[in-house]
Amino acid sequence: MRVTIVGAGVIGTMHAWHAVERGHEVVQIERETEARGASLRNFGQIWVSGRAGGEELDTALRARELWEEIGGRVPALGFRANGSLTPVRGELELAVAEAAIAREDASARGRRLLTATEARVLNPALRGTFDAALYCERDAAVEPRTAQFALRTELLKSPHYTFLPGREVREVIGGGTVRDDHGDVHRGDAVVLCTGAWLGGLVRELADGELPVRRVRLQMMQTDPLDEPLTTSVADADSFRYYPAYASGALDELAARQPQPETAAAHRMQLLMVQRADGGLTIGDTHEYEHPFAFDTVEEPYEHLSRVVESLLGRPLPRIRRRWAGVYAQCTEPGRVVHRQQVREGVWLVTGPGGRCLMLLSSYETKRWPGFVGALVAQDGVENVDL
Repeated sequence: MRVTIVGAGVIGTMHAWHAVERGHEVVQIERETEARGASLRNFGQIWVSGRAGGEELDTALRARELWEEIGGRVPALGFRANGSLTPVRGELELAVAEAAIAREDASARGRRLLTATEARVLNPALRGTFDAALYCERDAAVEPRTAQFALRTELLKSPHYTFLPGREVREVIGGGTVRDDHGDVHRGDAVVLCTGAWLGGLVRELADGELPVRRVRLQMMQTDPLDEPLTTSVADADSFRYYPAYASGALDELAARQPQPETAAAHRMQLLMVQRADGGLTIGDTHEYEHPFAFDTVEEPYEHLSRVVESLLGRPLPRIRRRWAGVYAQCTEPGRVVHRQQVREGVWLVTGPGGRCLMLLSSYETKRWPGFVGALVAQDGVENVDL
């Protein structure tokens, strides 16, 4: 079977990976010379802790297994099972952590509530003041700026894989067949459009109406290397307000009695922090939903994040060496992890996993694929379901 994949971000690259694994002929087309969108502008976290219970959590856990397997084959991914800590302060934040521990699926996530002393044994870099910390053993991380390149380097070893950068697909001219802006026609059995936050042009034309997907803008930053290991990923209690796994009466009480600081509320902020392979800290983030997005970044969120991080580390941050903004696509359909739609004969659009982190797609693309000709994962006996 011949598959054309449009887009070289994490969604497109994982489609390519699993198709090649099954022996299919894959042509992957990317309009840039390299992917430059949300797949690179993130934390690289395999984030199990905040996922909604049920199908979304099952997907995240399966994704973690797959990324660990792939990381064993491709060391340049930088996979590490580092877990995460969310320090809490005060009775209200502690009550939310306790409610999270009481969930039926807490053990599947590897959740434990640690004392401040126990948390510092696990992550000695956290020398600031806090009362306890929620630990999630199943969280992990990779290197987002290099992950797609590492995967593609491995894919290029296969005679079944071709990568065509610097081309934009402009037209669907038949079942499983597209034409690019060089005038070349790519014929196959299936086309998978993995265009990320690019929802105009061909995507809008093929979708025949508004997609249940919104674009979200974020701001993040990265420091010079910290002179010691940050042995886990770190979140703050504002992440409780953002992720569905923490919904509870205790969270409602926190929201009512302890509002976020003004800057955090205005920019819909949480702290997530991961140490990169070179020792630098990736720190974020904000959430902006209203269009048109600003073209510049603003300093107040960075100042707020710096204060929060320094209060947890108990020391000044290393110099900030990078600041950036990014835009990702997020599915707005209740209960769905991503939007998948057959838009023409032999052509599928897959988009909108934003806010669920870099790694979720690998699980679904292994287990679930629409039943197009040849069925990429027919050997798995998969039904046609939405992601």
